[in-house]
Formats: sequence, C-alpha cells, structure tokens
Amino acid sequence: MSGTVYGVGLGPGAQDLLSVRADRLVRGGRHVAYFRKAGRPGQARRIAQGMLRDDAIELAMEYPVTTEIPLTDPRYNDCLAAFYADCTGRLLAIAEAGEDVVVLCEGDPFFYGSFMHLHSRLSGLVPVEVVPGIMGMSGAWNATGLPITWGDDVLTVAMATLPEEELVRRIRDTDALVVMKIGRHLAKLRRAVAAAGRSDEAWLVEHAAMPEQRVARLADVDRVTPYFSILLIHGQGRRP
Repeated sequence: MSGTVYGVGLGPGAQDLLSVRADRLVRGGRHVAYFRKAGRPGQARRIAQGMLRDDAIELAMEYPVTTEIPLTDPRYNDCLAAFYADCTGRLLAIAEAGEDVVVLCEGDPFFYGSFMHLHSRLSGLVPVEVVPGIMGMSGAWNATGLPITWGDDVLTVAMATLPEEELVRRIRDTDALVVMKIGRHLAKLRRAVAAAGRSDEAWLVEHAAMPEQRVARLADVDRVTPYFSILLIHGQGRRP
C-alpha cells in the first residue's frame, strides 16, 4: 500500500496556533518536506522548529526562482513547472514506497500556497490529504485588534503584483480589503490606495503572530519586509 502525502497548514507563524491534527502530524512525521528559498531555512520549517522527531528525514524543496524573473516572462512558468514536477517525483517515490510524507505549509495549503501545485500533480496517483490552517491574513487582522468585516461587508483579497490601475479599482470597489505579496510593490500599492481615496484607512502588518510582529498605519511605513507583509482596510458595515 502507498503512503499518504499530507499538506499540513501551520497557520500564520506561532506553534500554538496549529490545529491538534496538524500538531500530531508534524510531531509524528518520519518524512517531512517543506519549501524554501536557496540559502534560507524556510518559514514553514522555522515555524516547526523543535517539533520534529529526532529521526525525521527532511526534504527541502528549494525554489529555483522567486523574484529574479518577471512573472510575465515565459521562463518563469517553465522554470517553476519543472521544479514542481521534480518535487512531485520525489514525494511520489516516498509515498509509493509505503511511507507517509508531511509537507509543511505556511497558513492554509489551499490559499495561495505552493502545495496546491503538488496537490494537482499528485492527486489520483497516491492518497493526498490537506489539513487546513489559520491563514496569515487572519493573523494579520487580529493583530490590529479590529474586526475585518461587519454585517454585509464585502471582503476582497488582492495581490500587490496586480497592475496599478487594477489595484485602484479593487481598492475603491470593496468594503474590506486584504493585499498580499507586497514586497517590492509597496510604492505602487501606496499610490493605488491614495488614488482610491483610502490612505487614512490602510494598515500594514508584518510577521503576524510571530515574535517580530509589527502593526502600523500605511502612512507611517516607508518600507516593508519582502515577505510576510499584509495590507488591511477594515470594513465599516452594518451592525446593531
């Protein structure tokens, strides 16, 4: 019988925000895989620090490219497609040998996560199960101490990688907003928020639920970390 590949959501960054099921799988997994940038430990692995069993066999899946090639360049998709195919083969070999594999995933595996690309390739070949996790944006809006939505508010989740005019439209047309993948796009995002007339409402949260967490008004921030930065605009909708 083949083993199972588990995509395990680790939540926004704190170990005590893992689900009971996720905690059990992470602590009990003999084969543990995770994504990371070359030369970095990887945020998912960092969250699980101290949780893995002593004899755990780790499989680091290192991205061949992150921001070095523009998203619009055909080489970007070609490079990542080959990478995900290779990762799939490595996980498949372990599962077909009868061993389970736990893939550590930041946030929730099915919410803009890299595990989705493995799931689509592994499904139908070996058993694949997903363990939901608290999403990073949830950790971020809770860090502000304010509800993100009220009543009939519409919440929009957008990527800062979108064209500026598209960001302006999305920001203007929604009640509540989450913008992810800010990184090098802070200046563009700031212009879009201003053009939509919502600068006074915008917050930036970095490293939500992590020791280095920072919460600030967008107007007070001139730079952000490349990763783990989220912009929020809270809804102000119907309430009793």
